Amino acid sequence: MSVIHANQTLDCKGLACPMPIVKTKKAMDQLEAGQVIEVQATDKGSLADIQSWAKNTGHQYLGTVEEGEVLKHYLRKSSPGEVKEERKHPDVVTNEVLLAKLAAGENVKILDVREQAENVFNRIPGAISIPLGELENRINELKPDDDIHVICRTGTRSDLACQLLTEKGFKNVTNVEPGMSGWTGPTENNH
Repeated sequence: MSVIHANQTLDCKGLACPMPIVKTKKAMDQLEAGQVIEVQATDKGSLADIQSWAKNTGHQYLGTVEEGEVLKHYLRKSSPGEVKEERKHPDVVTNEVLLAKLAAGENVKILDVREQAENVFNRIPGAISIPLGELENRINELKPDDDIHVICRTGTRSDLACQLLTEKGFKNVTNVEPGMSGWTGPTENNH
């Protein structure tokens, strides 16, 4: 079994932001179909990232074991017939474009799909917080005709959330990249 250790980097707010998806993609390319990989990360949000990425690509998410501060995620590489072409939501804006829309007073709803622990200390003021894993069950908290800009830590979960919302009939959904890992606008505490 291959093991990936997600290196940690620090963003401008001093919060740990491991990026296991990038390394996982590269490592998966080296595996044979059916082989299992262990991805180690220290960020609780990595669980939703890994699960969403696996669902989006066709690889099998087997489970996660928590050992102290380390999360060990297990994935099985799918066979070529099971692999899905990784889809991307077509409507994407940068953090700067969202910041300009907010500054101009545009009627934009911001949906933050990070885990609650991730958005406690740096959430965009007024953002609606619904973790990606809860979005399908809480979709009625959103209006299908609103102009919704979806944000997460890096743009991966928000992309998947945009796809889900679009599939459910939402008309004006935009992914924000690179997300909170590069956000320089105002933030608030959400506790």
